[in-house]
Amino acid sequence: MKKELNYFLIDGKYGWNQEDFKNLWMNKGGCACVTACDSFVYMSKYLGKDNLYPYDKENLNALDYVDFSNNVKPYLRPRWTGIDRLEIYVDGISDFLKDIGEYGINLEEYSGDNDIEDAINVVKYQIDKKMPVPMLVLMHKNPKFKDFVWHWFLLTGYEENNEKFMVKVVSYGSYRWFDFRELWNTGHKRKGGLILFND
Repeated sequence: MKKELNYFLIDGKYGWNQEDFKNLWMNKGGCACVTACDSFVYMSKYLGKDNLYPYDKENLNALDYVDFSNNVKPYLRPRWTGIDRLEIYVDGISDFLKDIGEYGINLEEYSGDNDIEDAINVVKYQIDKKMPVPMLVLMHKNPKFKDFVWHWFLLTGYEENNEKFMVKVVSYGSYRWFDFRELWNTGHKRKGGLILFND
């Protein structure tokens, strides 16, 4: 079984690429903010949450997106240690939603300490209900994930194939498919985890 969320292009790229930010802090450390902004564009475009992205969602472009990200940035501002705890993300975005008068969405932390099989069910549940899933990886023993260390990205699809559970990972203006069990098993004591959007 394979499920993928609808997504969007911005100037030909699959979602936003943080490396296109001119602001140095956002260019290097804006990944958490990008996952929130991309999620809000998605919810506005496909779930009817118009107040989440108050720009033209049918003609997405870099100028509007950067302007929008400047509104979200104060709630998930880049910092020396990064947005390295789930509660920073939940608290910041919850405040943003409250400030724009959006009370129909709440956020929940899902720790990377949780069992992998339970995590798989959570990812399936979120995507089945058409919600993207922000994910944080802090450290990882597997070098194949070196571009995703100390990094936030989105899960926007999954595929179950025999023993494997693959997830569609969106970041840097593109996507890749990874084995979720490998991604979840970082090999380090300190974990990241998932953010669950609930409506």
